[in-house]
Amino acid sequence: MYQRKRRRPVSDINVVPYIDVMLVLLIIFMVTAPLITAGVNVDLPKAEANPLAEDSKPPIVVSVTQDYEYFVTDGSKKDGPLNPSEIATIVAAFLQVEPDRPIMVEGDRKVDYDAVVSLMVLLQKQGVKSVGLMTDPVGEQ
Repeated sequence: MYQRKRRRPVSDINVVPYIDVMLVLLIIFMVTAPLITAGVNVDLPKAEANPLAEDSKPPIVVSVTQDYEYFVTDGSKKDGPLNPSEIATIVAAFLQVEPDRPIMVEGDRKVDYDAVVSLMVLLQKQGVKSVGLMTDPVGEQ
């Protein structure tokens, strides 16, 4: 007589579908990551200046738009529009975590000099020792 063999339950997990999903997600993130940029549209004045060193930490950028709106960008996300007291709080928090991180002021070319100087004084009161001013290279349009 023919005897039936008992099948044992398989305890292995088939991981091939998970690998496929992970590869698709990896491709999606690789394609979309360069497209995600945090920034504020500011028409910078043109000047010949030396850029930041490539090995330096990404700067915290405090921006003033032509509509006198203030923004803080830390390289990954943009906060704003903000009032001056909110800017002071955000910058102070960044400096507590990373005191040697560069601070840059990005002022639209149509903004009064007074607005940029007031922003720099606000940053100085928060303990910022050095503030850089952002410009566009002279040859760029």
